[in-house]
Amino acid sequence: MNFDVNVDVSSIYPVITLKDTKTKCEAEVYAFGGLLNAFKIPLQGELFNVIDAYSSPEDAVKNITNGFKSARLSPFVCRLNKGKYSFEGTDYQVEKFFLPPHAIHGITYDAVFEVKDIFADEHQASVTLHHHYAGTDKGYPFTYDVTLKWKLEKDNKVTVRSAVHHSNKQSIPYAEGWHPYFNLGTDVNHCTLQFDSDIMLEFDATLLPTGNKLKDERFTNAALLNDTFLDNCFELNKTKHPKCVLANDQLELTLQPESSYPYLQVYTPDHRKSIAIENLSSVPDAFNNGIGIKFLEPHHVYNFTTSYILKVK
Repeated sequence: MNFDVNVDVSSIYPVITLKDTKTKCEAEVYAFGGLLNAFKIPLQGELFNVIDAYSSPEDAVKNITNGFKSARLSPFVCRLNKGKYSFEGTDYQVEKFFLPPHAIHGITYDAVFEVKDIFADEHQASVTLHHHYAGTDKGYPFTYDVTLKWKLEKDNKVTVRSAVHHSNKQSIPYAEGWHPYFNLGTDVNHCTLQFDSDIMLEFDATLLPTGNKLKDERFTNAALLNDTFLDNCFELNKTKHPKCVLANDQLELTLQPESSYPYLQVYTPDHRKSIAIENLSSVPDAFNNGIGIKFLEPHHVYNFTTSYILKVK
């Protein structure tokens, strides 16, 4: 077979490696967080990882809230205004995690997933993971289940599909996204960025959307980042299949979200060694501003899908 799967259970948190045995491309997934910790291809004779990664699952457990590298954001994304919102006449106060003054990056970023299935054949390698959120945070007492399927295919393509469903008596508010940081072997300043959007959401001083949209064409064509600082949310073009391309002189990484992720958040940390490019189903603070929020009906499966494609230039 061209593809293979390895499950390492030496840690209490399994590590799953999806491999293309022909091209040597690899994707490493942690059961902790259900996150992608490595996306590797051969470069100059060695496997190069474009993910700003953890050294081990234990490292991820200890440091997940230090930048939320690769974290899955659910049931809300980015910031929630002081952790508060109202839903169907009831006020809620989220308990974790705060970057004052707001709750940030959801509740299940540290969820531990169960490995349900692994698969490999001539065309792909995949792992299916499951987690049941039991409503443990008083600010989000609605239970739900999520099934993640990470898949590696030919041409160095990794796809993740998140399937969410619940059996509460009423609909529940929901948003989700991914928070990977990418490193192409140079600092961010030497990378170009392009994505299919010319609309940026205006933020207030605490990084919450004001409701205004701003024209922003800086990245409709590939633009060298230089010392540009970004911590912004963009509305992707709905008239075509949108993409985002990060590149330097040796590598090109393409993100291809489906319509389930219509927003893109981009963040450049001060160290400039990597860049966070986040596919989001809603804008920040959607539980309050309603922009992109979904109300999930009971016993219906909602899918959220995005792909990453990597090539040597």
